[in-house]
Amino acid sequence: MALMITDECINCDVCEPECPNEAISMGEEIYEIDWTLCTECVGHYEESQCVEVCPVDCIPLDPDHVEDQDTLMKKYEALTA
Repeated sequence: MALMITDECINCDVCEPECPNEAISMGEEIYEIDWTLCTECVGHYEESQCVEVCPVDCIPLDPDHVEDQDTLMKKYEALTA
């Protein structure tokens, strides 16, 4: 599953530089995650880095983009090829 940022985001700017896939960017009002680039840090780290640094816990799994670990690894491999 990709991750998403909810409207609880306080725009603290700590998540964006932590994303190894550059999937996080500033949206119209809050940060957003491009699900096509998000691998939940599979291939890079054991834990999702944005979730680890978020001070308000506003980065849950995105139920609209369900992906298993194999799919996330294939996405990682395609992004880093």
